[in-house]
Amino acid sequence: MSFVAEATRPAALIVEPLLRRARAAQAEYSRWPQERVDEAVLACGWAIMKPENNRALAEIAVRDTGLGSVADKITKNHRKTLGLLRDIRGVRTVGVIAEHPERGITEIARPVGVVAAITPSTNPGATPANQIINALKCGNAIVLAPSPKGYSTCEALLGFVHAELAKVGAPLDLVQMLPAPVTKDSTHELMRQADLVAATGSQSNIRAAYSSGTPSIGVGLGNVVSLVDASADLADAAAKIALSKTFDNATSCSSENAVVILAPVYEGMLAQLAAQGGVMLDAREKARLQAFMFPGGKLGPAATAQSAPRIAKLAGLERPAVLAARFLMVEETGAGPSCPFSGEKLAPVLAVYRARDFDEAFALTCRIYEYQGKGHSVSIHTRDEKQAMRLGLEMPVARVIVNQAHCIATGGNFDNGLPFSLSMGCGTWGGNSFSDNMHWRHFLNITRIARVIPEKVPAEDEIFGAYHGKHGR
Repeated sequence: MSFVAEATRPAALIVEPLLRRARAAQAEYSRWPQERVDEAVLACGWAIMKPENNRALAEIAVRDTGLGSVADKITKNHRKTLGLLRDIRGVRTVGVIAEHPERGITEIARPVGVVAAITPSTNPGATPANQIINALKCGNAIVLAPSPKGYSTCEALLGFVHAELAKVGAPLDLVQMLPAPVTKDSTHELMRQADLVAATGSQSNIRAAYSSGTPSIGVGLGNVVSLVDASADLADAAAKIALSKTFDNATSCSSENAVVILAPVYEGMLAQLAAQGGVMLDAREKARLQAFMFPGGKLGPAATAQSAPRIAKLAGLERPAVLAARFLMVEETGAGPSCPFSGEKLAPVLAVYRARDFDEAFALTCRIYEYQGKGHSVSIHTRDEKQAMRLGLEMPVARVIVNQAHCIATGGNFDNGLPFSLSMGCGTWGGNSFSDNMHWRHFLNITRIARVIPEKVPAEDEIFGAYHGKHGR
């Protein structure tokens, strides 16, 4: 059937056969023991980590989306998948998963059913693979709704997954995707018919997921700020910020968009960032870049996930140092629509702020997050643990990343304890239902058997004694 003919069919008629096959496959798969489930999960992991598959997916992604870099996508596909497989190795998701005899409780893992996964063009291989692995680990089937630009990558991944699932005798309909062209109607219908929606990508998709009538886990907008304290190791901080700012041409929502530097180390930190390939634009260059990146005052797509030299050339910048930059820097003082560089850019462009002291840096970061990025995460480079704790206690973010390359660390890394993920929950601050890294636990129901235990009725004074002693009765 042609794409045109497919697009004219009512969305329900497109989605219903996929869901029927997915439910049949999931019904069979739900009877598999843990050992076979884990084998199916490894099959899906190898489908993207197999070197020739990984390279093909990265090349297709960059060719067809025009976003990011092949080498970095290969690294991302490998590390994110390997880390996820490490996280879930040995985790029980079938049958009885916990016994609490003192409370008379037995916990039993139960699948959620069929997952609808909405995935972005920025990570068209790694994010679908992550969602597939999480869904199958918990006994579910999954239907993918890729972005139009990411369709070809997702289609290739699906072929690799099916080839590996066939080796372990798993039903191929456990993993499916919407047919091309993927439309808003078919995506919304998929969300409506599924049992759970896992949404990553544009905020319009996230809002659609939450309003679909189906239980949903969706993520918030990124706009990461990195604070550089006077006590920081400046060379180390600059190297990590530069890595994070440039990895995969800043496709990640976890890539730093602004750095707030304390005054005593401002000049020294700028020198270190310059040593890492950052080039500060002058006022005229900044104005020209702003006009290019934010036509009509809103972020346009032309600079998204492009290299710094390409962005500079497209913006009409002419200085040789700028045209050879690893990343571009602009000095900024404010936050909000009148200061568009204070928002998320998804490009190797870094807004640089100067703060008198940590209190001003804290307040400035809060202002930036009130504009964009509230709930996601914040980065800090410091030797003062109290500052990291203050951010955790007071900043409206779900993650505080300390002395690390933010986009590498926030989704889990081999040297921190966060779950490996490509989808960051931002809590109620970011309009999300969860504040964790999206991981296997979000794809599972738990049934609890409750038995009679000896009564534990507290005396009234045991509960209110201290209160009455202080305030009277």
